[in-house]
Formats: sequence, C-alpha cells, structure tokens
Amino acid sequence: MPEQNAATERLGIVLETADPERAWNALRLGITAVENGHEVSVFLLGEGVEAEGVTDGQFDVRDRMEAFVDGGGDLQACGTCLEIRNSEESEYCPMSTMSDLLEIVTSSDRVLTIG
Repeated sequence: MPEQNAATERLGIVLETADPERAWNALRLGITAVENGHEVSVFLLGEGVEAEGVTDGQFDVRDRMEAFVDGGGDLQACGTCLEIRNSEESEYCPMSTMSDLLEIVTSSDRVLTIG
C-alpha cells in the first residue's frame, strides 16, 4: 500500500464522458486519492452528467460514485448540462454551476480532465 503524503493536495477531476470504463476509472482514482489523504472534487460536465445512470455489467459507476462520496469526496454535476438532458440532481450528484467548477479549478493543486 502506498504511503500517505504528509501534505494534503487538492485534486480536481473533470469528467466529461459517460463511457462506463472511463467514468469508473476516474472515480477509482478519486477514491484512491481520498484514501491517501487528499481533498478531491469530481465535476461532471457534458456527457459526464449521464455517468450515474449508465449501466454496464462490468463497470458499476454508481457504486463507485457512492463509495467516492461516502469516503469524503466532493461530487458535483453541471446544472446546465443536466437541464439540457431533462435530468435532475441526485443524492450523490448535486446540481452545480460554472462558478463551482471555476472554484475547483482555481483551488486545486492539480486538475485532470477525462473525456
């Protein structure tokens, strides 16, 4: 098991795909970072807001979202992107704004975009 960093870093992950394997892996990274003492925010943007509802027998995205949030991760979804898709926020994916994404990007030590 990797050593936990002495200094906490903030990691921002922008997820722009509903591809089950990519979304699943992005959330696994977030979970691992949280477990190693980092502050992590995942922002679902564009097709990424659909990731929670994607069902795939091999990649349980919703389960990884729940584990990420339950472990202390911050998960947000673009409100405009949800509205375009006639979707609503959920327990694990609250509706957020571009200002929230800007806060994640400007306050994070590192930002990773997965599309």
